[in-house]
Formats: sequence, structure tokens, C-alpha cells
Amino acid sequence: MRQDSRKADQLRKITIQRNFTRHAGGSVLISFGNTRVLCTAIIEKGVPPWLAGTGQGWLTAEYAMLPSSTNTRKKRDSGKPDGRSVEIQRLIGRVLRSVIDLKKLGENTLWLDCDVIQADGGTRTAAITGAYIALCDAVRRARNDSVLSANPVIGQVAAISVGIVRNTAVLDLDYSEDSTAQVDMNVAMLKDGTFVELQATGEHATFTPRQFNSMLKLAVKGIGKLHQLQTSALFQP
Repeated sequence: MRQDSRKADQLRKITIQRNFTRHAGGSVLISFGNTRVLCTAIIEKGVPPWLAGTGQGWLTAEYAMLPSSTNTRKKRDSGKPDGRSVEIQRLIGRVLRSVIDLKKLGENTLWLDCDVIQADGGTRTAAITGAYIALCDAVRRARNDSVLSANPVIGQVAAISVGIVRNTAVLDLDYSEDSTAQVDMNVAMLKDGTFVELQATGEHATFTPRQFNSMLKLAVKGIGKLHQLQTSALFQP
């Protein structure tokens, strides 16, 4: 039995609140249990210098944890994010670029900002899942405002964590599980069943092909449910 009484294959309670802020093209407050991440998406004219004149756009992401998001105050990333934040924001950018046709974006930059308000494990996977919804809302607004002539969104993506905890494969780790897991894995998957990213690490033990397959099976099941939640949220007025 897990400390919060969930079954091994059970997600935490997921809530999605769209239009959380007023000024962003798309904004989502997403909660995975006690983990809460604010994801915003803004489309701006212009691209990085290496893309100028190509007719192609760009998508980039930034990630940060607010000082009060953890049990002890986290120092702000003043100007230069720490190594963990850099790694996570690159992950978010890679994953979300997999569902965008950059040519159809035109010479515009789509900014995704993911700010962790409260952390209890799985912040990067919550950020990816919420940022996709914010991205879709920003694109919808840009098309309504004639900023974009075509829809650049070509797929749907979500992400979840899995791991081996006390020799058992479990889905959607909270902090108490993540901090003691023998193996930790993050999975990002498209709705068509193809994978964008697999990050598997033997934190306190190695893992076998059978254990890997058990974790992957849980991740596929969990992400399928996240895709359903994303779709339901996007069809709300």
C-alpha cells in the first residue's frame, strides 16, 4: 500500500484550470496531487538570429521553482537558472516541439513558462502536460487574432513519472516515493503511442528489462488517461 493509499497503477488527483491568468495567450494551473504548476504560453513576433529569414518559428521553454514551493526556501534563479532548471526547461522545449510544425508557426516564437508553485514530486511531467494545454490555447487565440494563418499543432503530448519503490513498479510518484525510489523514470508520449522522451535512472539500484517494461506499461496507461483529461479540458468553454 502506498502512503496515500493509491494502487500501484493509480494517478494522483489531476486538476486543470485554464485561463488562470489574464494576459498570457494560454495559461493553465495544473495539479498532480499536491504538485501545482502554472504554465503560460505567449506567441511573440521574431525568432532567434539563426532562424531569421527562414520563415520558420521557434518554441522555447523556461522552468523555475518559486522560493516557497518546497519545505525549505528555494533560492531564486536570479539571472542564471541552476543546472536542474536548465535540464528541465530543455526537456520541456524538446517535448513540446515534437507537436509543433515550426514552419506553420511562421517567424514567431512561442514561449512556454512553467513555474512550480508547490512541489510534491513530478513537477517536470506536470509542466509538460499543462504546457501542452496552454500552448493550444495560445495558438487558438493567435489564429482568432489573425496572427497565425494555419494551425501549427500537429499532435498531442503528455508526460508522467514511474518508478520502482520497495521493489514494486508504481505510477506517478509523489515526493516521498521519488526521494526513496530505487529507480526513477519520466516518460513523454504522443497520443499516437510514440515516445518523445524516456529518462530512466537507477537511483539506488539497477533495473532489469522486466522491471523497465513494467514501468513503461504503467506510464503508457497513465499517459493515456492524461491525454483524455487534456482533451476534456480543451473542449471546455
